[in-house]
Amino acid sequence: MTLSLHIHGAAGTVTGSCHRLVTPHGTLLVDCGLFQGPKSLRALNYRDFPFAPAEIAAVLFTHAHIDHSGLFPKLTLAGFQGRAFATEATRDLLRWLLPDAGAIQENDVERLNRRNARRGEPVVVPIYTRADAEASLSFIESQPYDRWFEPLPGVRARLRNAGHILGSAFIEIEVDAAPRPLRLVFSGDVGPLGKALQPDPARPGRADVALVESTYGSRSREPMSEADRRAVLGRELEVALAAGGNVVVPVFAVERTQEILEDIAELKRGGKLRGAQVFLDSPLAGRTTEVFRTHRASLSRSEGGHAFSGGEFRLSETVDQSRAIGRIHAGAIILAGSGMCDAGRVKHHLKDNLWRTDSTILFVGYQAPGTLGALIRGGAAQVRIHGEEIGVRARVRSIDTYTGHADREELVGWCRPMLDGLGSLLLVHGEPNGIDGLSAALAAAGVDRARIVAPVLDEKFVFVHRDGRWSAIPEANGMPRLPPEAANARRDWHNDYAQMLLDIRGALQAAPDDAARHRLLQELRRVLGNSGR
Repeated sequence: MTLSLHIHGAAGTVTGSCHRLVTPHGTLLVDCGLFQGPKSLRALNYRDFPFAPAEIAAVLFTHAHIDHSGLFPKLTLAGFQGRAFATEATRDLLRWLLPDAGAIQENDVERLNRRNARRGEPVVVPIYTRADAEASLSFIESQPYDRWFEPLPGVRARLRNAGHILGSAFIEIEVDAAPRPLRLVFSGDVGPLGKALQPDPARPGRADVALVESTYGSRSREPMSEADRRAVLGRELEVALAAGGNVVVPVFAVERTQEILEDIAELKRGGKLRGAQVFLDSPLAGRTTEVFRTHRASLSRSEGGHAFSGGEFRLSETVDQSRAIGRIHAGAIILAGSGMCDAGRVKHHLKDNLWRTDSTILFVGYQAPGTLGALIRGGAAQVRIHGEEIGVRARVRSIDTYTGHADREELVGWCRPMLDGLGSLLLVHGEPNGIDGLSAALAAAGVDRARIVAPVLDEKFVFVHRDGRWSAIPEANGMPRLPPEAANARRDWHNDYAQMLLDIRGALQAAPDDAARHRLLQELRRVLGNSGR
């Protein structure tokens, strides 16, 4: 069996992390993540895996975020019968995140099927259900940090703290091979230095081949203290509330929610934000906060995970409680999932507040290209939510003080212990500008540019030992599921179609009279008729 590596996700894009390592001893996956972003990319979630799930002997998770774990229930449904490994905290988070992802898919499909029935279109089914996700949890075993174990005979692995979110790890793997063992490092997502709740990431040891994330590979951030970060948040919230409306904060249920709630609690204890009602409209975030409490000893601040203890926040568990928030038009800070606005309760709060000039949408995290969050953050005048056209008249603000990813200099520093003997360095989990920026920085740090590779989706690499070192050599292996230009597109035709509908409506409304509207529609019909010839 050829010793090879196959990149099935997070190639030229930041989601869908999935890397297949084929060894003479068996095959394993590092991560099995959901694609997020434009519909063309998300459509991959519904397609068959580009490999036989029954042939996978083991899965190793770097962390619990859905873009690294969210297709695991689908893998088990498709025939996977091996073992899966994660840190204890990651396993505990997945107990909540995976079933929630299944429930979201069920709800979204139910809404879509109601629309399809009216249009006479076929019924669709979810990728997996809540029950499917709950069943998949039985495959997952926990492993401690920093201890070698064998996911399969002939392959050793070790989980090291990545400092990204609770339980996050980068993974060192050693494969028995001739003329000497092959040593690989999979970075997962590497956290920044001085993160709010997490200790600084550990440093990797020697490696022959490394896969390194490049989300913020083109960015440098000024160091910021805990007090400075909290002050930035406080100023944004105070100005937003002074405008007279609500503040909607799209958040991820894991880590970002806990960080922001902790800082809001400190601001309130310091006399700030008096009178503001703070809502956490995410049952999932409430449950994952319990996981933070369970694992608080691993956090960099012992008080982390106690954000609810002071009674400063109202947790909305039920749909009725969520709807009640929608009847508040001023003075509320609403934290709701999901962080990229593509699912969950935040979409309802956006419908309630986007069109209000006195409301504020405050982004505190990364927005993948093509997501609703990216469209709003990018300045869209109108967006479509649940099939409705919503004008964007609210204040749209963004702060980057709660990032979970290392910047360019931090990534180069993290890689430095591996650089001397490195045969190949594969840059994944990044858009082209992030990959290019990190590639240039690594070259400036002394890495031979010929050894830095940016894989494309489904690309295969064969491991070759020559001149005393292992290298990963790309090998032609047929057509990828998406061409590179589609996999890393900031928009796809679905985004353009939605924008065109909004543009047509705007043009019709702006026309001086019905005759002009009739001429516009006639011209559109003419163009459509010509395009079909």
